[in-house]
Amino acid sequence: MLTDLDLLHDDSAPAIRSWIDRATCRLPPGFITPVRQWLLVLLNGDTRSRPRSVSSIYVYFGAIRPFLDDWAASYDHLREVTRSDISAALRPLSGSQRHTATSAARSLFGFAKKRGLIFSNPTTGLKARSADFALLPMADEEIRAVEQQADDLAGRVIIALAAENAARTGAIRGLTLDDLDLANRRITLAGRRQRLGNLSHRALRRWLRHRRATWPHTSNPHILISDKTAHGTSPISQQFVTLRMNHAGCSVDRIRKDRILHEALAGGADPLHLSLVFGISHSTAARYSAVAEKLLADELDRASQLP
Repeated sequence: MLTDLDLLHDDSAPAIRSWIDRATCRLPPGFITPVRQWLLVLLNGDTRSRPRSVSSIYVYFGAIRPFLDDWAASYDHLREVTRSDISAALRPLSGSQRHTATSAARSLFGFAKKRGLIFSNPTTGLKARSADFALLPMADEEIRAVEQQADDLAGRVIIALAAENAARTGAIRGLTLDDLDLANRRITLAGRRQRLGNLSHRALRRWLRHRRATWPHTSNPHILISDKTAHGTSPISQQFVTLRMNHAGCSVDRIRKDRILHEALAGGADPLHLSLVFGISHSTAARYSAVAEKLLADELDRASQLP
């Protein structure tokens, strides 16, 4: 209420600000200033760029942190890093790791050059290898960020269903109480009866307890309801889902694709298996299988090159 009336002055420090201070404090003095300022601009934005999500900040710093540690062992300042140093750091990487690390390096050094913190930008002209990024696995930092930000009970249900059952937004919004069988750990999503995983089971139980306590007399048949829909029978809006996923720093579609791809990696890149498990078309299943085969081949190549 105070926020709506523009009367709230929240002077508490966001957790991400404290994390930035902790994450950069161990770097050498010549690295601390440019890296910390870069992360703060990612967080707050400036006149030329919009603020990035918290998960993007975690992912970017997680991707470039190993490089910073290596460079700090040889150099006293970020401006001493050369193009050959960056190329050597990126050489062992491939796929999503290389794409993310390249993007993070270009962002950091581009920012430092604009602010006059380095003399030249060693990433000028540097491009990530082309990849079907929409079908690449989520980075560990990205997954942890989503989990940490999912502090809303409804948001946890949405994330859990996308992560375990590869549920689409429409299927989550349309889910009704009749579609749920908690006792037998089964759920019907978009007309398909599926097993209910542990994460989804816990999230749904907590949400249903909250739902009964908050709206005990609602006649809305949908599992996810809000203050608005509790007085009727309509499902939650797309905005209801979008706001919660924006807070988590990820999208339902991103989590859903990650779930299908991990199944493809675990199941030997079998498109028929994917089509049966997730109810996707054969062409879509083949696309996921092709990406999985490429990732598995890259992993084998890296393993064969180890001493």
